[in-house]
Amino acid sequence: MLAGKDKGKKGKVLKALPTDGKVVVEGVNIRDRRVKPRKSNEKGQVISTPLPVDVSNVQLICSSCGKGVRVKMVVVKGKKTRSCVKCGKAI
Repeated sequence: MLAGKDKGKKGKVLKALPTDGKVVVEGVNIRDRRVKPRKSNEKGQVISTPLPVDVSNVQLICSSCGKGVRVKMVVVKGKKTRSCVKCGKAI
């Protein structure tokens, strides 16, 4: 994460919402939702769910550098691949 209350946190992208320009990241932008008991033997509970975050606030992590990096497109054997700008390795 690049901005917001969860700045500096890392997590896996669970869902991409390209039409809205947002992504859902594991462990980031968590909100609690209270659920009432529906049956007589059920208990009420608090459920934590991650909400979508704007794509501009998220950055890709390079596996070899371990840092947030920009990516560039490189053509290798006729195929486009993403590579790290800092170290040049394929992501």
